[in-house]
Amino acid sequence: MKLPPLIIGDLKAAVPIIQGGMGVGVSGYRLTQAVAKEGGIGVISTVQIGYREPDFEVNTREANVRALRKEIRKARELCPGGIIGVNIMVAINDYDYMVKTSVEEKADIIISGAGLPLSLPKLVSGSNIKLVPIVSSGKAASLIMRNWIKKYNRIPDAIVVEGPKAGGHLGFHLEQLQEGKEKLEDIVCDVIEVVKSLKCGKKIPVIAAGGIYTGQDIVKFLKLGASGVQMGTRFVATEECDAHINFKKAYIDSRKEDIKIIKSPVGLPGRAIRNKLIRKAEKGRIIPYKCYNCLKKCDPGKTPYCISEALINSVRGNTEEGLVFVGSNAYRVNKIVKVKELIKELVAEAENL
Repeated sequence: MKLPPLIIGDLKAAVPIIQGGMGVGVSGYRLTQAVAKEGGIGVISTVQIGYREPDFEVNTREANVRALRKEIRKARELCPGGIIGVNIMVAINDYDYMVKTSVEEKADIIISGAGLPLSLPKLVSGSNIKLVPIVSSGKAASLIMRNWIKKYNRIPDAIVVEGPKAGGHLGFHLEQLQEGKEKLEDIVCDVIEVVKSLKCGKKIPVIAAGGIYTGQDIVKFLKLGASGVQMGTRFVATEECDAHINFKKAYIDSRKEDIKIIKSPVGLPGRAIRNKLIRKAEKGRIIPYKCYNCLKKCDPGKTPYCISEALINSVRGNTEEGLVFVGSNAYRVNKIVKVKELIKELVAEAENL
C-alpha cells in the first residue's frame, strides 16, 4: 500500500507518521528535526524541558520556558521546511506558559493530552497553530469537540487516539488495563464515528497511537480509516534521540516480562520498565528531596516518588534509579538506527503489503 500524506489543515507531511512526544528530554530538537527532515512530524516534549539549564533547580518555570524556545529554534534552524510540533501535558502546572511560548516561537502543532485540553483554543487565540488533542475514548473526543465548538467556535485540527499499549501515562483506569478489553482498533473506530456525527464540515484526521511498531501496523490503521499514526518507542532507539545511550540500551536490553503497568505520581497508570527504582517504590515511599511544583495533581507529602527526579535520572543515563517509560513493544527493539533508516524501513514494509 502506498502511504498517503498526512494533511492537518494547511500542513502536509509526506509520511503519515507523527513521532510521539517523550519527556523528560527524550524527544528534543535532535530527534524532532530528524523526523521532520524525513517527511514525518517531529515533536518536542515540553515537560521539564529545562532540566539542563543551570538555574533549573531554583528557577524551574523560567528555565523550562527558555529551554523550549531554544529547542524549537534549533529544530527549525536544522529543518526549516519541516513540520515541528510540541507535546504539552494538561497535567503540568506550567501548561499556559508552555502553550504561549510554543505560539510565540511559531511551532506548527500543539499535541496535548494527560487530561482534557479544554482551554487550549483560548490560549492560542489569533495564531495559526494547529491543535491536536490526545484522547483514549470516543467519549473524551466528543466532550472536547462539543466544548470547543460551544465556547470557541473551534474544532480540533486532528485527534490522536492513544490506546492501552502506549508508553508513559495512559488514559485508562488500572482495572481496564488489567481486563485487557480496551482495543486501539475499537477506540479509533469510535472516534472516527464521533467526528462524523458532529458534522463539522471539515475533515478532522484521526491519528492512531499506542503499540504501533511496523509498517504492517500502520497499514492496518489506515485501512480502518485513520489518517496516520503516532509512534514513540521505535524512535527512542535512534541515533538522533535526545536521551542518553543508557536509556536507549534499556529498551534494547528489556524483556517482555520487564515491562509493567505502574502507578505514577500523576495519578494515572503508566507503562515502564520494572527496574531498581520501581522495585524500591513498591516496598515503600521514596521521599523527594525537593518539589519542582510540576504537576497539578501531585502532593509532595504523599507522592510515592518524585517523577521529575526519576525522569531526569533516566534521560541522563542513570536508568536503574530513573523512570524508563516504554511502549508495550519495547522488548522488540534490538538495535539503534538512524531516523532516516527507520522511516525508510517502515515505509518499505507498508508499501510491500
